[in-house]
Amino acid sequence: MSGLTHQDKDGRVRMVDVGNKPVSTRLAIASARVFMNQAAFTAIRDGAGPKGDAIRTAELAGIMASKRTADLIPLCHPLPLTRARVAIEPDETAQAFLVRAEVATDGKTGVEMEALTAASVAALTLYDMAKALDKAIRITDVQLEEKRGGKSGDYVRGTTG
Repeated sequence: MSGLTHQDKDGRVRMVDVGNKPVSTRLAIASARVFMNQAAFTAIRDGAGPKGDAIRTAELAGIMASKRTADLIPLCHPLPLTRARVAIEPDETAQAFLVRAEVATDGKTGVEMEALTAASVAALTLYDMAKALDKAIRITDVQLEEKRGGKSGDYVRGTTG
């Protein structure tokens, strides 16, 4: 178990000690896709869903979720975020919405979980606001797209390394 940073030598769960790590600028971008039937897609795209403007509501929910990540994921550090943005764009061809969350901090640990939480909650909010129009909505491809900063270096999905 020596490679597991969230367990001590006896297998007990712990929060990783980042006290001696240097502060650096960190950025993470995550995404998700939300597929729905044509009627639901059109209503949500046009801001005519049964619960109001689902896209703007979901974007706000994602931002709020990024700030609450440490309350939701047990071993995440509470972080002072310097930026949180969520943008949701329609993909007409796929009858889907692409959720993109970008989160940044100047801290001792990364914001990947905050970005993933933001994208996930924004997607779940779209589901909630469109479920009256389509019971078969699918949320897929929740994933880290990019991270910058920290000891482990940068990562961009689709590149080697």
